[in-house]
Amino acid sequence: MGDNQRFIRPEDVETLELSWGTIKWLSTPETTGAESFSSGVVVLKPGEGHERHTHPDSEEVLYFLNGEGVQTVEDDVREVAAGDMVYIPAGVEHSTENTSWEPLRFIAMYGPPGPESEIREAPDCEVVPPGE
Repeated sequence: MGDNQRFIRPEDVETLELSWGTIKWLSTPETTGAESFSSGVVVLKPGEGHERHTHPDSEEVLYFLNGEGVQTVEDDVREVAAGDMVYIPAGVEHSTENTSWEPLRFIAMYGPPGPESEIREAPDCEVVPPGE
């Protein structure tokens, strides 16, 4: 897929499979040519989550599509569900945990892009090619 794609289907991009769930980065500099942000769909398995971490150079926005979970931003811990949005400033520790019996699905956006490449390089990340 070349730069400047305007319409992206999930099957057009690779899937990142991690121990806690999956990610499809639908807009990155490589897929759409976007320079200011990246975005994708994250699915956390029931009862799973990821450890507290930071993105030193990127802000993050999460928009929850379905399921229920707990979002931590610094020392603020809140329940989240469909329709909720969370803003995470650059360099602030955060984590997300699925507390429901169903997958927790949300859109993640980084500005500027970059953290999506770091996740792809994580030791427990398996990259599944587009269409598989």
